[in-house]
Amino acid sequence: MSSVLADGRLVVPRFQRPFIAFYEWTLFCFTGKKEENRKMNKFLKLTLTAGMAASVLAGCSSAGTADDAKADEGKSEPKEIIVGISPDYPPYESIEGDAIVGFDADMTEWLFNYMKEEEGLDYTYTFKQMSFDTIVSAIQTGQIDLGISGFTYDEDREKAVAFSDPYNTSAQVVVVAGDSDLASVADLNGKKVGAQLGATGQSAAEEIEGAEVTPVQDVKVLMETLKSHGLDAVVLDTAVANNYAAGGEYKVVGDHLMEEENFIIAAKDNEELLKQVNTAIKAFKESDDYTKLKEKWGV
Repeated sequence: MSSVLADGRLVVPRFQRPFIAFYEWTLFCFTGKKEENRKMNKFLKLTLTAGMAASVLAGCSSAGTADDAKADEGKSEPKEIIVGISPDYPPYESIEGDAIVGFDADMTEWLFNYMKEEEGLDYTYTFKQMSFDTIVSAIQTGQIDLGISGFTYDEDREKAVAFSDPYNTSAQVVVVAGDSDLASVADLNGKKVGAQLGATGQSAAEEIEGAEVTPVQDVKVLMETLKSHGLDAVVLDTAVANNYAAGGEYKVVGDHLMEEENFIIAAKDNEELLKQVNTAIKAFKESDDYTKLKEKWGV
């Protein structure tokens, strides 16, 4: 805006000066033509006023844009956490339609909601489907941030990745076809026993005296092979075994082969994320939702 000094001089801002110069030049051109000059003078005043107003608005707009940019600088995008999962292990994780469902899937949602609402962490998560035996290496190479897929502890994994606090207890058991005569672990001597590749069930199967162990990557393939008598027995997590046995095509035999716990895994140098996850796991296990989800999924 223009301002007037005490001695009567008009001080014009720098951005308005081109309009003043144009105004004076045009008046000079029309000197001596009173009527035309009068009309032109009126026109120029309107033009000058509009131009100045536009300049002021442009200045305000630029300032607003700068302020908006500063505000945007203070905002950060939510951090996306990639979670590796092998959805072939019901009731922990499986595919239903286009969604991954199961105890681990529901727990993951609960944990991330807690971290956002109670820990103030602006995280989102995305499941990345992969075969179970590749999840550990995917963490080591930075392809994923967490592995949530019914993981249990073993020494080889402990050398490669870091473990969270346990979020569930479980065991490994023997499953046979519904029409099988096998009734105990002792009956598996000399028999073909399957287990998921890379799972602790494979380690448990290898401890069975005289068993011929066949690791298979996909649990669904493993169970189909058992049903068609390509295998005599399969070693699985208790909840998974009971889930398959519920339909009558399979049955669980013998005692538990080993007791174990379930963990979330992460890279060894990702201590901060694992600390945040452990805080959420503790809250989860102390909540009513923990019991409800265990009952819902039978784990």
